[in-house]
Amino acid sequence: MLAPHCDPESVSTSLVAYSHAAAHAQLHDVTLVIGPRSEAPVHRANASFHAIEVVRMPLIERFYDWSLRRLFKNNFNTQMWTAFLYPFSVAFEWHAWAQLRRQIFAGEFDVVLRVSPITAVLPSPFAFFLRNRPTPFVIGPINGGLPWPPGFRQLARQREWIASLRVLYRQLPFARSTYRNASAIIAASSQTYAEFAAYREKLFFVPENGVERLLCSRRTPRLKHGGKLQLIFVGGLLPLKACNLALRASATLLRNDLAHFSIVGDGPERTSLEQLVISLGIENAVSFCGWLSHPEVLRHLQSADVMVFPSLRDFGGGVVFEALAVGAIPVVVDFGGPGDIVHPEVGYKVPLTSESEVVSQIEKILADLAGNPDLVDRLRRQGMAYARECLTWDAKAETVTKILDWVVRRGPKPDLPPPKLLSTASQQNRG
Repeated sequence: MLAPHCDPESVSTSLVAYSHAAAHAQLHDVTLVIGPRSEAPVHRANASFHAIEVVRMPLIERFYDWSLRRLFKNNFNTQMWTAFLYPFSVAFEWHAWAQLRRQIFAGEFDVVLRVSPITAVLPSPFAFFLRNRPTPFVIGPINGGLPWPPGFRQLARQREWIASLRVLYRQLPFARSTYRNASAIIAASSQTYAEFAAYREKLFFVPENGVERLLCSRRTPRLKHGGKLQLIFVGGLLPLKACNLALRASATLLRNDLAHFSIVGDGPERTSLEQLVISLGIENAVSFCGWLSHPEVLRHLQSADVMVFPSLRDFGGGVVFEALAVGAIPVVVDFGGPGDIVHPEVGYKVPLTSESEVVSQIEKILADLAGNPDLVDRLRRQGMAYARECLTWDAKAETVTKILDWVVRRGPKPDLPPPKLLSTASQQNRG
């Protein structure tokens, strides 16, 4: 299992990669292939890996560290950083191949599975190296390629010029051979599935994120009749996360003392959001919590009734998984990762049309929930059951195992279509 950035003590895709790997280690003999930065936290987590191979590239790693610190100011949330990662990603797999090829040639592995990088634009030399070998190569879940939806002013402030050049990744070395030679491609979103529709015979949908099974067993408080609706937003305070739309949609309830809104997270939009709260006259009903540790975030989610999360361009939406697991009803836009996961029995998703329409739709939903505590309780329980049965890392590993069994001819081909079948024409504005 190839996972250069794999860290149980981190967040985002590094934690996703580790959680995926650790869940597979409960089912299979996994040799985890990582970079040196992941070595100490992976060993501390003490998961049941068959072996851990650390790929060391001292000179390249020093340049990587210098670039991250000096050029990008430790900012991972930029598409320029993704583009910059290409040579480092290729170098890691090149060195991993040199380190492991004798074992591969000796038939010690049934399959090579690359779980990170998650982004589809960073190809894998392993697919090319294994093209004439009996060991199959599987990639995924991969994600990315969401369009920048028009009609939202905040996206214009965050979109980077390099987004328009995304299609050029197909011309990079190993880009085409990665997906042509892969035995299976696992797409993490309906949008990514549509991008690789040409490989439909070996294409499967499995969501990017997951939750720990223990999280799904936690008891959550029940909304009392006559009590305030507890609303929450969790995420970076960035333009594309659209916390301003969540506040505008909640304003009527907040002004009438029917709800309280907790904002967990921080970022460059905080000052403008604080000003918006004052202009809406809801400062007494809104709490800015700032950055919190992951356990603290989960405690806040657990005490909330509704998570208002109108993120306009979210690939995975891991916080939506966590909200469902602990009983916070998600209200999201029908786009990207959150739109793939939420369905009417567990939450709400509104069409991604315009700012005013999104605000209006969410306002109606919150008004309905505030006046119907029985509906809140029912959706909460159904969401927790859904997370427990379908969204845990264990469930995800079992689903991916069906794909691996098919690849190595030990089982039938699983039927894993995406939640939404998008036309390939919808990819034209992808960036």
